[in-house]
Amino acid sequence: MKKAFVLILICFISIPLFAQDGFQFQSNKNKVVIPFQLINNLIFIPIKVNGVELNFLLDTGVDETILFSLEDKDEVRFFNVEKIKLKGLGDEDAIEGLKSSHNKLELPHMLDADHELFIVLDQDFNFSSHVGIPVNGIIGYHFFKNNLVEIDYDRKKVFVYKENKKVSKRIKNKYTSYPISIENNKPYLFASVDIIKKTVPVKLLLDSGNSDAIWLFENRANKIGVPAKNFNDFLGRGFNGDIYGKRARVANFAIDQFRFENPIVAFPNTSSLGNVVFVKDRAGSIGGEIFKRFSVIFDYKNSSLYLKRGRNFDAPFNYNMSGVEIQHQGLQWVQETVQLQTAPKGIEFDSSGERIKNDFKYKFSLKPIYSISNVRKDSPADLSGLKKGDVVISINKSPSYKYSLEQITALLKSEDGKTIEMEVERNNVLMKFKFQLKSML
Repeated sequence: MKKAFVLILICFISIPLFAQDGFQFQSNKNKVVIPFQLINNLIFIPIKVNGVELNFLLDTGVDETILFSLEDKDEVRFFNVEKIKLKGLGDEDAIEGLKSSHNKLELPHMLDADHELFIVLDQDFNFSSHVGIPVNGIIGYHFFKNNLVEIDYDRKKVFVYKENKKVSKRIKNKYTSYPISIENNKPYLFASVDIIKKTVPVKLLLDSGNSDAIWLFENRANKIGVPAKNFNDFLGRGFNGDIYGKRARVANFAIDQFRFENPIVAFPNTSSLGNVVFVKDRAGSIGGEIFKRFSVIFDYKNSSLYLKRGRNFDAPFNYNMSGVEIQHQGLQWVQETVQLQTAPKGIEFDSSGERIKNDFKYKFSLKPIYSISNVRKDSPADLSGLKKGDVVISINKSPSYKYSLEQITALLKSEDGKTIEMEVERNNVLMKFKFQLKSML
């Protein structure tokens, strides 16, 4: 969540990979519109895999299509399966997986009839708990490779275009174009960052699967250093474990004419990057906190990126000031009182003479359970006594199930000095804690 949890996968597959045809338009369609869910700056779209609809993170930072969290999707069939090892961000060992070929992926009016999939077997590798909705996979290069893909963050829609003169003219009239390079099936762009009183040109991965604004790799470029005012933080989870590093503000970040003042930059620890194969001169990544400020068009075939300012362009750069990360931990049945909307039948009494109230009823609904997945050392939450594993019962005196995970994230990065009250259950004991959000930057 980012930024309670950063969903990052810069993925390296440990066996040779082969080219795929990607998505092709069906019938006479020239445009497909796909509504998406935007959660913590991350994009989630439905795609059918061998006839079964799954929920995917749309991630320009991965080359291959990855599946996980399939325990409730037993009806999905896979073909030509073999065992492999998967490596990526994190400082743990490679994990076991499967490779499956000749799969059929479907979008409205689009089809990839021969898609290769990589399946994570470790059920602990589960993004669903960190975004609050079911997530079954990640798709990257093969979604983008054949067509123009527009991501409109304001309208929460993905538009896929078959390239033609009319579409190209509209894009060139309304968007600013930038050259990108496609290396190892991933897009890269040159930008600049003002850091420690220097303006530094940086080559960055365009990574829509990273919910942060910017990541910079301190030891990858001699001129990149961490500002003196920073703090250690949990940055997210990759294939091979948790990712830690520092967060700091920099003076400016710019993509040519588009400039951002005082953005928050994450500097991952070197140990978290050990399994990543870097392209030449790469210094970091641009993530969803930047992308959400635009309407973005990726044109892989012509090595171009198109940008147009969105409604959130001038939004401030915030972060989780509590130091506590919250995750979804299943569902619970909750009894709720519901007002009846039917016309009254008149006053009724029971045998003891008590009036029978007919204007409400009870219903049981499935509601989320939340728990604490991480507590930053010496943060307000840590100093208050909250611990990893605590089950959150209420937040600011409201039952926790009345919040979405997105709303909790927004609350925890809302306002320096804001008081947060949490009631949690720890070892079957209810406990109450109070702390104030505190900016470290």
